[in-house]
Amino acid sequence: MKPILCVVGTRPNYMKMAPILRALDAHVPPLPYVLVHTGQHYDPAMERVFFEALGMPTPSHNLAVGAGSHAAQTGEIMKRLDPVIEAHAPGAVLVVGDVNSTLAAALVAAKRGLPVVHVEAGLRSRDRGMPEEINRILVDQLSDLLLTTEARAADNLAAEGIGAERVAFVGNTMIDTLETFRDRCTPATRTLAEHGVARLDAWAPAGYALVTLHRPSNVDDPATLSDLVGTLEQIAADVPIVFPVHPRTRGNLERFGLLERLSDRWLITPPLGYLEMLGLMRDARVVLTDSGGVQEETTVLGVPCLTLRRNTERPVTVSEGTNQLVGIQRDAILAAWRGLREGGSRHAGKPALWDGRSAERIAATLWERRAALGLA
Repeated sequence: MKPILCVVGTRPNYMKMAPILRALDAHVPPLPYVLVHTGQHYDPAMERVFFEALGMPTPSHNLAVGAGSHAAQTGEIMKRLDPVIEAHAPGAVLVVGDVNSTLAAALVAAKRGLPVVHVEAGLRSRDRGMPEEINRILVDQLSDLLLTTEARAADNLAAEGIGAERVAFVGNTMIDTLETFRDRCTPATRTLAEHGVARLDAWAPAGYALVTLHRPSNVDDPATLSDLVGTLEQIAADVPIVFPVHPRTRGNLERFGLLERLSDRWLITPPLGYLEMLGLMRDARVVLTDSGGVQEETTVLGVPCLTLRRNTERPVTVSEGTNQLVGIQRDAILAAWRGLREGGSRHAGKPALWDGRSAERIAATLWERRAALGLA
């Protein structure tokens, strides 16, 4: 049987891919694969932390592509991935998510006439100002097998002319990883103690808010980022804020002179490993974020989430989960926070097939369709 070339490039990709690799190994018979890391996220220390925590094998190749514009990064990944595909002669290429690595790998595979399998297909924000939205649309058009995380994704694909025979609803592998590690995550008390909070109950008797910000639309514009910081500072008056800062965000906070505006009610940390972040999310009173994956994780953890965006490609987290899409305007964010502070909460549901077994369904689907995918 020909191998499946599995491509990752960023930390969210790792969480989506790790359970798939385990399921490919556990399938009877095992499904062979080659793991390639593009190096789109290129911090070696963080890479090791995530791979070790998730139990992922060392990639057969690290393309070490690093930073660059969207066009330069995508093109460089294509250039470096093409000879890897030629050397391994895989039957198909499997990609996850919506980052530049996802698009680049799909393009190389399609130009070589190889089937493309897209995990997390069909998600749409309807905002083409997001680079990820462009990637999602293009990858889905290039894909031969589209594996969806929520039922409504199939409607999006049908509206774009993609036939139902190419689509399979398998659930969310990000949740597979969460369910595997939720009881083994690092407790918030331990993580915070390592960053100077000796007693969580004394520092945050009413709980803490966890904040993540990284999207260019939120952090690259000085006025937008300044207003978000001011809004969060008002929330910090009620509960302390824990803020693991993305490198892009930290650079902009420093450049715009905003770090000095943060009061002692903020705990600023470097980016954290998966187990530390999972523990901080699990134990938070509220999470404020612009991350798609965090919207999904908080839904399953039952933790209130305020999404600081005007749209979301994961509407099931709003309709069935704990997520509120509040935008970036101060009044709306504070009104949503006050509602939570005063005892309001959203129904905590678990969307269909978010049961920790999505990767098993993916492996079974790949086996069933092995001939059509050129794997046999």
